Amino acid sequence: MPFILETIVATKNADGSFHVRPYGLHQDGEDWIFLPFRPSPAIENVERHPYLTVSAPSDVRVIAGLLTGRDVVETVPADVIDGVRLKDTTGHLELEAISFVDHELRPRFRCRVLHQAAHRPFVGYNRAQAAVLEAAILSTRLGMLPQEKVETEIEYLRIAVEKCAGAQEQEAWDWIVEKIEAHYRR
Repeated sequence: MPFILETIVATKNADGSFHVRPYGLHQDGEDWIFLPFRPSPAIENVERHPYLTVSAPSDVRVIAGLLTGRDVVETVPADVIDGVRLKDTTGHLELEAISFVDHELRPRFRCRVLHQAAHRPFVGYNRAQAAVLEAAILSTRLGMLPQEKVETEIEYLRIAVEKCAGAQEQEAWDWIVEKIEAHYRR
């Protein structure tokens, strides 16, 4: 099984703006594998401009907000590449895509690290943060998974949120649950 890092990835759009979204990157030795699902603007962006930044958000509302249409991201320029990173992050990587393997569902970019930086201490995990992250991932697969599986997993994850969530985690959870419920009401 690969080690998958759940992050916020920023790629440069053709108009000079940036596409900033949650993605999981697979570690492969010293490299990272970026596997966005089609369709994704990130695919054409990296083909055209082979650089991306990877930020570790310190607040799960960033992931939940991006997946639910809320503008919760503040970025600053990257240190080495022509890109941006999250302003509020524990750390970030700046990557260069060095190879590309096309695929009808998930093209594969092998990326090498050009720069990495730590911005603030990592103080530890919270079970509610992990639950929000898992729920966020579920919310991106609503068309791929049976409704019963999604609902069962959400009920299990809810336990950690009820026991351990602070205000930020609760707000992020509520956004994700609202997205999932809206999907099934359609």
